[in-house]
Amino acid sequence: MSEPAADVVEHDDRSVEILGAGFDGAATFARMLAAEGELRGLIGPRELPRLWRRHVVNSAAVVPFLPAEGALVDVGSGAGLPGVVVALVRPDLEVHLVEPMQRRVAWLTEVVDRLELTNVTIHGARAEELHGTLVAEAVTARAVAALDKLARWTLPMVRMGGALLAMKGARAAEEVAKARTVMRTFGVTDVQVHDVDLYDDGDVTRVVEVRR
Repeated sequence: MSEPAADVVEHDDRSVEILGAGFDGAATFARMLAAEGELRGLIGPRELPRLWRRHVVNSAAVVPFLPAEGALVDVGSGAGLPGVVVALVRPDLEVHLVEPMQRRVAWLTEVVDRLELTNVTIHGARAEELHGTLVAEAVTARAVAALDKLARWTLPMVRMGGALLAMKGARAAEEVAKARTVMRTFGVTDVQVHDVDLYDDGDVTRVVEVRR
């Protein structure tokens, strides 16, 4: 595998603090994405300069809201964001990557093998196809769908007492308002929108925590 001319990884103290023991694996993952992500349709060319902070490290925004133990399902894993990063940072969790597109499943398989992620299982399926068979303490999703659709796809996989953690942008609160009726049908007890600024630079990621 050819490496990009410039290293995309930033070895700053804050990145190391955020990723912890998962830093080296995340660095390898970022370099794999930089080398092949655009060619394989996983990331756009404009994302390469900000791949490390905006995509790889940003995936760790959900980590403070993860369960202390158990299983996690990452829906629409795509390039592996945030599922692969979560698996690296929290090797104690059983992580399930759900992705229906075969070429992305092939990519995820290569990543999991390269990083030797023994806590990861890949499911080549749509989320709805796994209802009734896959249940976890938490479900994550990043740039998958509007929250009302996402709720229908993911909440049947959230164990009672668990949570959907959806990574969203500036319109997170608006999406929550539109999805309230759908969420009530799945026994949602609480919804919170967390503003996460990992680098204290004003670049905020909103993590919508939907708890059953």
